[in-house]
Amino acid sequence: MEELRLNSQSLAFVEDLYADFLVDPDSVSPEWRECFNRLDGSENRAAPGSPMASPATGRRPEFPRASIFNPAGNGHAPAGAAEAGPSAQAQSDADDVALQHNIEKLVRSYRVRGHLIAKLDPLGRRRPKVEELDPACYGISMADLGRKVSSDTVYGPPGLTVGQVLERLHSTYCRYVAVQYMHIDDVEPKTFLMERMEMSQNRISLTDAEQIRILTKLTDAVMFEEFLQTKFVGAKSFSLEGGESLIPLVDMLIEKAGDEGVEEIVIAMAHRGRLNVLANIMDKCPSLIFREFEDADPDFQMGRGDVKYHLGYSRDWVTERGNPVHLSLCFNPSHLEFVNPVALGRVRAKQDRVGHGAYNRCMGLVIHGDAAFAGEGVVQETFNLSALDAYNTGGTVHIVVNNQIGFTTSPSQSRSNTYATAVAKMLQIPIFHVNGEDPEGVAQTLKLAMDFRSRYGRDVVIDMYCYRRRGHNESDEPAFTQPLLYEAIGKRKTVREGYLHHLLRLGGVTESQAGEIERTRREYLEGELKIARDGDLRPICELPGGVWAGYRGSDEAGVKHVETGVAADRLAHLLRVQTQMPSDFHAHRKIVRMLEGRAAMAEGERPLDWAAAEALAFASLSTEGYRLRMTGQDCERGTFSHRHAVLHDVKDGHTYMPLAHHGEDQAPITIANSPLSEIGVLGFEYGYSLDTPRGLVIWEAQFGDFANVAQVIIDQFIVSAEDKWFRFSGLVMLLPHGFEGLGPEHSSARLERYLMLAADHNIQVIQPTTPAQYFHALRRQVLSNWRKPLIVMTPKSLLRSPVCVSPLGDLASGRFQRVLQDEPVSAGRDPKTIRRILLCTGKIYFDLVAHREELKREDVAIVRIEELYPLTDDDVASVLDPYADGIPAVWVQDEPENMGAWRHLRIRFGETLLGRFALSCVSRESSASPATGSMAAHRIEREEILDKAFGELT
Repeated sequence: MEELRLNSQSLAFVEDLYADFLVDPDSVSPEWRECFNRLDGSENRAAPGSPMASPATGRRPEFPRASIFNPAGNGHAPAGAAEAGPSAQAQSDADDVALQHNIEKLVRSYRVRGHLIAKLDPLGRRRPKVEELDPACYGISMADLGRKVSSDTVYGPPGLTVGQVLERLHSTYCRYVAVQYMHIDDVEPKTFLMERMEMSQNRISLTDAEQIRILTKLTDAVMFEEFLQTKFVGAKSFSLEGGESLIPLVDMLIEKAGDEGVEEIVIAMAHRGRLNVLANIMDKCPSLIFREFEDADPDFQMGRGDVKYHLGYSRDWVTERGNPVHLSLCFNPSHLEFVNPVALGRVRAKQDRVGHGAYNRCMGLVIHGDAAFAGEGVVQETFNLSALDAYNTGGTVHIVVNNQIGFTTSPSQSRSNTYATAVAKMLQIPIFHVNGEDPEGVAQTLKLAMDFRSRYGRDVVIDMYCYRRRGHNESDEPAFTQPLLYEAIGKRKTVREGYLHHLLRLGGVTESQAGEIERTRREYLEGELKIARDGDLRPICELPGGVWAGYRGSDEAGVKHVETGVAADRLAHLLRVQTQMPSDFHAHRKIVRMLEGRAAMAEGERPLDWAAAEALAFASLSTEGYRLRMTGQDCERGTFSHRHAVLHDVKDGHTYMPLAHHGEDQAPITIANSPLSEIGVLGFEYGYSLDTPRGLVIWEAQFGDFANVAQVIIDQFIVSAEDKWFRFSGLVMLLPHGFEGLGPEHSSARLERYLMLAADHNIQVIQPTTPAQYFHALRRQVLSNWRKPLIVMTPKSLLRSPVCVSPLGDLASGRFQRVLQDEPVSAGRDPKTIRRILLCTGKIYFDLVAHREELKREDVAIVRIEELYPLTDDDVASVLDPYADGIPAVWVQDEPENMGAWRHLRIRFGETLLGRFALSCVSRESSASPATGSMAAHRIEREEILDKAFGELT
């Protein structure tokens, strides 16, 4: 038999030969048959013609490699092997192939599971042994350590021995830096990470200047916390102690980002360590922070403001190389991770404003806590947005400050995974884990993470293991619930002391240099405290600047009413353009009919429906230079198949948006379906609105009922941000609302909740009943310089109803009216003949009008309240002035008595409306659930409401 040179591919060939031999010995050559016959274990042989493996098990017989090539099992070819079978060289080569095969499996195990034994915990707690990382599991013994393996096994110098490969793998994946990346499906980014890490063994070489900068930043962080603890004993600060490496980590990130062309970074984080970031990253004067601890300005905070560890800030940073970077730290409530989509919405808005190359010029940095990262679903929702066209920001850097505890809850009680970052594996991104007490490991991790983000435009996660030296807050006693943990923490020196010792040992810094850094920082903080306590320092309320210059919030005093009408000929032209399709576009036949109807509307042959009026609002604003962005579930078509803003070719599926084809000089339009998410998407759009004052930003709920999934975004941000943080937003929320027999979850957008939240002119709540009113409301939202969130209760069945239409002329003149007069009275009916006023909002108006016509009740006026907040006495009085004093005014609503607008209006106006009309209500009975699930019951209830509205009053 010729000498056989084996590699991993020919080894598989030999195994296949052996399997064939077991089925039928005559199927292999005489040489191989003689070789296989010498194997001990002939019981494996199957009778000629029998199946190699049973269909039930699918198992193939094991190939005894050691027996064929080395029966002695000593790693060398047996004596006499040349005479007995294949040549001695073939046996030796086969033995080398077997070793290579096993070492490759071990290498893969290290790449996949090496992180499981890495020394990540600064407290040094032992991690479970991982059997798959034991060389013995792969038949690799001590005797093999000196044998050389293929240079393709790992990245590194050629000619490595087994022992050197193992040492390299352990150094790369199992020291103080670990990484999960083998779940990435794409070969190229996975190979990029593999090569970078294995070539460097996840180590970085820092210059003396870089080491001193890290030491300085650690000193700043440690001394700031110690200063707060000694000067403001027991005050809540949500200390960063134990996680101070965050400060040099963020410092290095900003420096690297700036040197790579990033001009702006939006930062989001919760309250843990926020004061330290404000002082040592955002460069907020410590005197201002100390003044907040003193709480010396209560008059400035009456009824507004927020606690010091929720506040945001901005600054201009200049890197060591002279590159400017603008930093914006977002304001954040105590709801931890809910700021994430808000921050990324801001990033996307800034990128859209910049235009070309925006991903490389603005980026997001989100700092998380470990318990919240694992526990709050908004993290998953935000990750899910990251690779979607309408939400992509070119990669966010996520830093998890892993305290290994959440308030009093240990990881074993707070997550079902090894890591707090397990949810991030849903993306094709690396997850780095690093020991926070190894600042140079932190530096290596940051550099690689930033390079990955820059190269691939994807998120990266850095899970920095540290600990929380104190309780959840400074007055909390953590040893009540974690006595052993806090016994160990109490014995720890600060990370600064550990790093200083390391640098002293290397000679990178002297004791006197370190002492000077510490002394300078202490003197600086003492000087800032003196400034804070002198009494001359006063908080400053800065007026909005930058893109917000010229816009205002507060109340309506001094706000100019804007004319929102558009010339009729221009409206007709805009509508005609939207009916014109490219010659190669094949629209659905029903879409063609819809477009023909729009064309008739443009010619004045038909009145405008809701969707046409909306399209005209969008088109007119875009052609006037105002950006439009609208997202929501199914919003391209519309939940109720009314909008059809994005059309699909029936032959090849490509899309066409008529609104985007009004001319090259129109502002950009984005209308995009969102994922099935309320929290993440609404938060993102709110964030987008914070950086888009000159545009229309809309989120549409699939049904208004589902908006309450995002209640945190509504409560903590949308309705209260101006009051807490003096931040304006013109976000529009479209909430389909109306009682039409569709059950408890498809009837109510919970109008009452928005009215309950309404105060101090914080929001606008409207329920327009005509397309023209809707058109004017959308244009008013942009053209006015008064920026308030706009909550719109939108119709459902009325979208295509012949009674809910407007002539083109109603869009050409006038503006949005908060209260609409009774139509017969407007047409000339004598108001003195009216014996009852029905007040209402929304769809029930049309039911009341139909019932009045049926009953021929000309003594009843029906007045619509189109804007429920803000609503002044003058707004109502201007419409009710013509009516006689003393006649009853009845509020009629579809909703149960404890829902809808009734209780808000009763509190607002009292028992007597404007002191002239006795005010009462007709509605469904109070209920725990908004609506019945029975269509028949719904109709009965509606008839009862209508009968009561026109019947005898009790």
